[in-house]
Amino acid sequence: MTSNIRLISRLDIKGPNLIKGIHLEGLRVIGNPNDYAKKYYESGIDEIIYMDTVASLYGRNNLSEIVKKTVKDVYVPITVGGGLRSIDDVKYLLRCGAEKVAINTAATKNPELITEVSRKFGSQCMVLSIEAKRNEDSSWEVYTENGRQKTGMSVLEWAKKGEELEAGEILLTSVDNEGTKKGFDYELIKKVSESVSIPVIASGGMGCHEDLSKAVKDSSADAIAMADILHYDRSDVESIRNFCHANDINVREYEA
Repeated sequence: MTSNIRLISRLDIKGPNLIKGIHLEGLRVIGNPNDYAKKYYESGIDEIIYMDTVASLYGRNNLSEIVKKTVKDVYVPITVGGGLRSIDDVKYLLRCGAEKVAINTAATKNPELITEVSRKFGSQCMVLSIEAKRNEDSSWEVYTENGRQKTGMSVLEWAKKGEELEAGEILLTSVDNEGTKKGFDYELIKKVSESVSIPVIASGGMGCHEDLSKAVKDSSADAIAMADILHYDRSDVESIRNFCHANDINVREYEA
């Protein structure tokens, strides 16, 4: 493990509010997303992910104003996902200040969009968002619409296809583990990480520091997306970074 593991705060948004759910459902309002983004930035987060959880209902991503406000005083890369369906959608959010886009539903319906975004804006901009649910036979199926819609697609095959189509990294969310605080789906992360050579961001289930260690050391995650462990102050970015240093997990040096 030579490159730095990225510590990422994931902020799920509904309308103007930061929300949090379990299995991507039962959403509870937490507060103003801009306040939380600034707090995490000031405490040393490496990146921020904003996900519009109800974009599919509106037919478009509604995070432009939140992103514009955030980039006024937050200077780390921001990824925006939810409801992005076209090159124009992507271009608009990049103009608002996003550095990357995470695409799920539209990519499953039109895989060529992955290549189009990658070639127009650079592969580092194109994050393939995969919502995974475990099947009874211990395989995983790709879901869309915030974990509600089955696709019939294999997560491992789709991850490989995404890399072939020039996605720069994968945001891998376990719908089963998301919001449970029971830890990540380590087997899922490991299988996907072994299937591709692009970075894999583990998302869904972090309950304690040791969960991060297992995702990185045992399952080869390249980055960790954290939500309610930060939102509910069960830990903070500084403590997580210190834990990484103490456990031989390479992270960016940060001085407040």
